[in-house]
Amino acid sequence: MIQDILTVMWRDWIVLKRRLKKFILSRLVTPILYLVAFGWGLGKNINLASGSYLDFLVPGIIALNTMNVSYMSITTVHAERVYHKSLEEYLSAPIEPTAFVFGKIFSAVVRALISTALILGVAIIFGASLKFFSSPANFFIVVVLNSIIFAGVCFCAALKVQTYEELAQVNTYLLMPMSFLCGTFFSTAELPPVVRFVIEILPLTHTSQLLREGFNLPSFLILAAYAILLLWLSIKMFKRLSL
Repeated sequence: MIQDILTVMWRDWIVLKRRLKKFILSRLVTPILYLVAFGWGLGKNINLASGSYLDFLVPGIIALNTMNVSYMSITTVHAERVYHKSLEEYLSAPIEPTAFVFGKIFSAVVRALISTALILGVAIIFGASLKFFSSPANFFIVVVLNSIIFAGVCFCAALKVQTYEELAQVNTYLLMPMSFLCGTFFSTAELPPVVRFVIEILPLTHTSQLLREGFNLPSFLILAAYAILLLWLSIKMFKRLSL
């Protein structure tokens, strides 16, 4: 099983390595824009008791970025299923379907980790204190869990929808609202109770809180539950293709 997972990951790494320069440059654009617009621009007019708005913003950007990178990394599964018709080759290959799912999702995690390292470097250049990085183990685990969750979301969507337009709708109706409402750019504490209740069900809210405030057992367990559920759903849906 482990060898099969590593084989799938190695294949994706070869693809990424050929495009690594473009990947790095593309991953730097959005965080820099957020840091300039919100950290330097808007942030100068915002005072927080816990520190500067820039320090508050960076964990939110990391949560948002890992969501987007891990999700987009799996969109190729949709093309392989619908357009290239190559997903059947993986099903007929001498590897376990479970190993294929783990390999694809863990490859998305690797991309998210690379992107996170780039953001941390840029944040230091912008003058962020990175106090949230006092516990590297907690930081790493939360980033990995968040990446697994949204890679799993895309994997399930890629096996379900028939067109790129439908796949983009998942981004529009699910990822886009979470990008702005789940504590990435502002605290959810001041939101109306009903809205806050809904938002605190969503995984990105807990990722933002864990990255910003440190370890919190309920939030950690919620992220772990989401990750396990989406891995299970991804494996179950992928195995159905072979029936």
